[in-house]
Amino acid sequence: MRILIIRYKKTRGVPEGGEQGSEKNLIVLRQIAGEENIDTYFIHDEAHRRSPWEYLQGVLYMPFGYYFGLTPKRVREIVGMAKDYDVVFVDRSVFGIVAKQLKETGYTGRVVCFFHNVETIYFSAKYSNRLNPMRWLVVPCADRNDRWSCHYADRTIALSTRDDDELFHRYGRHADQLIPVAFVDRYKRDHYTTELTAEKPLCMFLGAYFPANVEGIEWFVKNVLPKVNIRMQIVGKGMEKLKEAEWLTDTQAGEPTANNEIKVLSNIPDLDPLFEAADIMVLPIFKGSGMKVKTCESLMFGKNIIGTPEAWSGYELDYAKAGACCETVDDFVNAINDFCQHPRPRHNAYSREVFVNQYSAEKMVEKFRKVVG
Repeated sequence: MRILIIRYKKTRGVPEGGEQGSEKNLIVLRQIAGEENIDTYFIHDEAHRRSPWEYLQGVLYMPFGYYFGLTPKRVREIVGMAKDYDVVFVDRSVFGIVAKQLKETGYTGRVVCFFHNVETIYFSAKYSNRLNPMRWLVVPCADRNDRWSCHYADRTIALSTRDDDELFHRYGRHADQLIPVAFVDRYKRDHYTTELTAEKPLCMFLGAYFPANVEGIEWFVKNVLPKVNIRMQIVGKGMEKLKEAEWLTDTQAGEPTANNEIKVLSNIPDLDPLFEAADIMVLPIFKGSGMKVKTCESLMFGKNIIGTPEAWSGYELDYAKAGACCETVDDFVNAINDFCQHPRPRHNAYSREVFVNQYSAEKMVEKFRKVVG
């Protein structure tokens, strides 16, 4: 069985959540078909800077359903290549036009589409400002491609029941398989730390500079941070932009947070030492689609996790054993203060066990096999 994977970009720097998921998909598919039987078509390669003309092309083609980077020429290339493959794995539903063109040109292999989110919801959150003209280009384009992915793909994969229900509500089709966010396990150890969380715990927020992440951490810094005694790290791609945010600089200088320390770390190539040092992961995310990759990664590292229902969406576990599920300021304050008053192991064995048994890539192989095999 030969598989052609259509991916968004070849990442050269710190991969974001979606690209981490794409890499996991590649690794699992290699286990199923063999590395020699897998080829990848990248829509973007970060090693090559796009010209102004390429940017303009992206804008001009978007109203016709070609998401940024795709062009009629590239879709024709993919269709031409596909005849040599048994399966075309479209790694993002925003490339649904590829599934459409494959089926309309008589491709007889299997087209599989992986929904990392319901992209219409994702991009509505990303371009939440209705005065931004890009919103009126990107969101309709995403909606059209989500619909084409549902209509033309032979098999579809969604992350969670929530996404599956949303896809059925919008486009009238349930996913053929639910495969949650997962990671290739990179935290296997003979021994894990037995140190307890600090009296003044180190709390880490992880997330790229994205509206839902920025809104969540701003809410936390303004409302929760003044009421707790913690050290705070904000970590993520592009998060250096927060250093100029008025709400962050004002809060750091203001009297209510005199007992707190805030560090902003951006574009860190190796997050592992930061995960190991953190006492608690705090994930105040209030909107989105799909499942949060940062939650899965936190489980992999065996962390105590305090997050919102959105941060936990799609994960099946006992929140109290892993940390806490919080909706209000008081919920967060009480959960954090409980750690301050009653230190517990920095390595949460329950979180780690949940990851190994439910969200490691090794557990996803048979689910993928059912879809592509």
